[in-house]
Amino acid sequence: MSLEYRFQGRPGGHVLVLSNSLGTTQELWDRQLPELAERFHVLTYDHPGHGASDLPERPCTVEALAHGLLELLDELDVGRMSFCGVSLGGMVGMALALVAPERLERLALSCTSAYLGPPEAWAHRARTVRTDGIEAIADTVVGRWFTPEFSRTEPETVARFRAMLASTPPEGYARCCEAVDAWDARERISAISAPALVVAGAKDPATPIEHAELVASRIPGARLQTLERAAHLANVEQAEDFTQAVVEHLAQEVAA
Repeated sequence: MSLEYRFQGRPGGHVLVLSNSLGTTQELWDRQLPELAERFHVLTYDHPGHGASDLPERPCTVEALAHGLLELLDELDVGRMSFCGVSLGGMVGMALALVAPERLERLALSCTSAYLGPPEAWAHRARTVRTDGIEAIADTVVGRWFTPEFSRTEPETVARFRAMLASTPPEGYARCCEAVDAWDARERISAISAPALVVAGAKDPATPIEHAELVASRIPGARLQTLERAAHLANVEQAEDFTQAVVEHLAQEVAA
């Protein structure tokens, strides 16, 4: 399985991996990259079945997505690194911290969950996109990504992300839905040892703040930060506050 990726920023610097939400590509991080690339050697990539990455194998699980990322890191000769993920990307980060703790310095998890049920909802979404295409769910999904206020003030950004979602291969999207369907790490994340920041959007209907609170309460030493006036893609809607929170969390690695 081949993953589309890009390296940006400081060659030889501490590697920071950025992992996308379901239905987005590496452009998700456009508002973070100018600052992060000044501090880190930033690796972005597309999940299997997204962008130019190959389809994931079946059955597709979050753990399999984490192992696929580890294979890419091995190919690129990346040893220890830090990780920041949104939604599905945050799930991959938690799985990575469990299966390869020796590789992970610090962890930032945004608008994500250790369990995002109910399973029948994800199975239904997978069936829908296979039958009717991504357009059948696009408006509903994008409506969860951004607050109404943001949609009014930045309609061009919302339109760009809707187009990004609509361009996702339906089978790739459906298989990643199945990965979310099977994901339940509520009883395992207490074993995560990497210092963790958990970011929540106060107005996120996709992963409400209760999900962030559970993750933060079960990862030892994790810190929870809530961004007001942000829905699911908090890193886009409140880019400055999000970037500042992540940079502060990773500051110890910058100093090193």
